[in-house]
Amino acid sequence: MESQHATARPNPSQAPNELAAAVADACLLRGTFTLRSGRTSSYYLDKYRFSTRPELLGPVADLLAERARVLFEPHAGKTHRLAGAELGGIPLVTACALRLGLPAIFVRNAKKDYGTAKQLEGELNPGDVVVFFEDVATSGGQAVEAVKVLQDAGATVAGVITTIDRQEGARETVEAAGVPFDAIFTKADLGVNE
Repeated sequence: MESQHATARPNPSQAPNELAAAVADACLLRGTFTLRSGRTSSYYLDKYRFSTRPELLGPVADLLAERARVLFEPHAGKTHRLAGAELGGIPLVTACALRLGLPAIFVRNAKKDYGTAKQLEGELNPGDVVVFFEDVATSGGQAVEAVKVLQDAGATVAGVITTIDRQEGARETVEAAGVPFDAIFTKADLGVNE
């Protein structure tokens, strides 16, 4: 029996506008916010308000998985892995790993100073091809930092896919680092106006 509180799951391939509206409704906050870059914004896209809701995370993960398949195509025959940064990228990469049947890697913001003292959690070998997932991209700085960590470990990064691009330079920053960039939604898709 279906819960009376369950929300119908938007079908991403049939109604991307409906999914964009549902994501915006869940995560768009208005006010004054300081972003990771230090810049102040009149709106905030709280990724946890969609990544913690299965009726939204599921269809978002379907779209991320479709885009990852495309990025992996030129790298047939190589070991494929998915990566996401702590903390916001973890639900995304986990959901996509389940959909694609591929191992996930978690990229810490810094090496831990205890136990194994690793910055990468999960198995990664030199030559592995990785797609990196970002939750909300603003300047692209965090994605480029994570890409460098993966590359320093010997991986080939096939691309960065973000759920939401705030359209404030992330694409340009990531592509300037020599890595393809893709976004499921832009702030325009979500109907965000400053």
